Amino acid sequence: MSGGPRGPMAAGAMAPQRASDFRGTARRIGRRLLQDRATVTAIAALGVIGTTLSVLGPRLLGHATDLVFSGYLSSRLPAGASQAEVVERLRADGQDRLADVLLGADVRPGQGIDFTQLGWVLAGAIVLYVLASGFMWWQGRLTTAVVQRMVGGLRDDVEATLHRLPLSFVDGTERGELMSRTTNDIDNIGQSLQQTISQLLTSLLTVVGTLVMMVWISPLLALVALATIPLAVWLTQAVMRRSQPQFVAQWAATGKVNGHVEEVFTGHEVVKVFGRQRDVREEFERRNDALFTSAFRAQFISGVIQPLMMFVSNLNYVLVAVIGAVRVSTGSLTVGDVQAFIQYSRQFTQPLTQIASMVNLLQSGMASAERVLALLDTELERPDVGPGGAAPLVPTQPVRGRVVLDDVAFSYTDAPLIEGLDLVAEPGATVAIVGPTGAGKTTLVNLLLRFYELDAGRITLDGVDVATMDRQALRRCFGVVLQDAWLFKGTIRENIAYGRVGDVDDAAVRRAAEAASVDHLVRTLPDGYDTVVDEGGGSLSAGQRQLLTIARAFHADPPVLVLDEATSSVDTRTEALVQEAMGRLRRDRTSFVVAHRLSTIREADTIVVMESGRIVEQGDHDTLLAAEGAYARLYAAQFAGTAT
Repeated sequence: MSGGPRGPMAAGAMAPQRASDFRGTARRIGRRLLQDRATVTAIAALGVIGTTLSVLGPRLLGHATDLVFSGYLSSRLPAGASQAEVVERLRADGQDRLADVLLGADVRPGQGIDFTQLGWVLAGAIVLYVLASGFMWWQGRLTTAVVQRMVGGLRDDVEATLHRLPLSFVDGTERGELMSRTTNDIDNIGQSLQQTISQLLTSLLTVVGTLVMMVWISPLLALVALATIPLAVWLTQAVMRRSQPQFVAQWAATGKVNGHVEEVFTGHEVVKVFGRQRDVREEFERRNDALFTSAFRAQFISGVIQPLMMFVSNLNYVLVAVIGAVRVSTGSLTVGDVQAFIQYSRQFTQPLTQIASMVNLLQSGMASAERVLALLDTELERPDVGPGGAAPLVPTQPVRGRVVLDDVAFSYTDAPLIEGLDLVAEPGATVAIVGPTGAGKTTLVNLLLRFYELDAGRITLDGVDVATMDRQALRRCFGVVLQDAWLFKGTIRENIAYGRVGDVDDAAVRRAAEAASVDHLVRTLPDGYDTVVDEGGGSLSAGQRQLLTIARAFHADPPVLVLDEATSSVDTRTEALVQEAMGRLRRDRTSFVVAHRLSTIREADTIVVMESGRIVEQGDHDTLLAAEGAYARLYAAQFAGTAT
């Protein structure tokens, strides 16, 4: 495409180069989740209830252990004696340690185990665990709903953002990288949150609940269990600081691999023609190796957390078991208390281990979220604003098609491309734009359609500044055929009718196809106008695709036509037919024709010759030839080359 670089490449530098903002990204994702406050509140309430029931379970099991232990001791003691008398005898015999154990237990000499009470306790524990499981299942279901709604809303926002991104951003960004953010990264966010958010909430509630129960059973053992927490937190933070940049690099590398694959697949024929398969493989291997390295480092470093936390958990278990046994031997605690406390210590450290093991998922999800949010934060097209800040203008009268460019200036970068350009296109006139490659011809078309905003000057349509018009309303006034013919996946009928909003009129579609000299081609296809073409129209030749895009412009029936090398891919005979058809189409319409074949624009009302972003000549064909200037040199060079 002529006219210089298509937007500053810096705009497309999407791979994150700065350090990851884990907390900031997590807060923004959290705010999105909290948009569904009712469901989030229900999730939290269900988590509290389910966790509370689960936490009460070990206490009941500890009581059951005490019943068994006390009943067993009672059965070994002589009936008729009281607990105090048995303890007194043991102390008299010098068995103080055993006396302390009996003193701490609920012993009734000669009675044995109370199986009725034991049965009720065990039944209560089963009911608690069943209810806890039910509440946790309900919580998981609601969590799935709220996460998927959030991810769906994120996709909607990304889709809306993509339609409002300036063309400079799209031009300067690899399509594969952009697709990776809108598909892979969003999917990774959903999967990460789905696997962690419910478990994270449950784990945090379990830590709080078990801590309360541990303090209730034994404040001393609770302090012992808490002594290992600072070590666990320090280890987790140390690992996270090293793994998070690797997750960011992993997903950036994923985007680069996708971009390379998409680019090579799109240009597969060119790669084959020029025998660059080896270079393509080497480039893929280089990017794939970078992805492997970053992914390996991210997963390995984050994976270290779980064994470290298991070590801390086992250390905590040993301390609790040893000190708990000493406390039982002194009668300060019962065996059931120690058993319950050991369960609680496991419940206390297990959530910490789970949280640590979820760190890699959270970091991966937040790395993807950062990339998606960066896309949402991209500066969008300038909002449509009418005169004086009012609503943008929408044509209410039929557009006549008078287009005026007044002292227009524009540049993609700091280097100016177009300066002081003035041009008037009267209604129904055909303006041909010619000039060498890079002169700014296609850029001029982009400015007419407001794909880019002017640096200075203004463009008016029927006296109305296009900068004050609604973009969609403005672009509906133009029918455009670009040199890059593009078809969407669908039937030929749908592709031709794409340029007009509303119901598809089969008769109008056929008339447009006949005008573009493509009706005969369509009728030779097996399914005619119902023939399905793939994305990009790869099953058709370049000339056939261009004829269909010309038919699309015919069907749109706009007041202003823009033809950017619209016949560059058709043969000479078809070009003659299309030129005749476009002559009919241009009748009573303002037309801008960008052309390299000067033979196709000899009948234009005005021919504009551009060089280095300026109009150096304008007039009709005969006048410009007679002037023996830039146009005459272009014309002579083109036809001299043909003759040679």
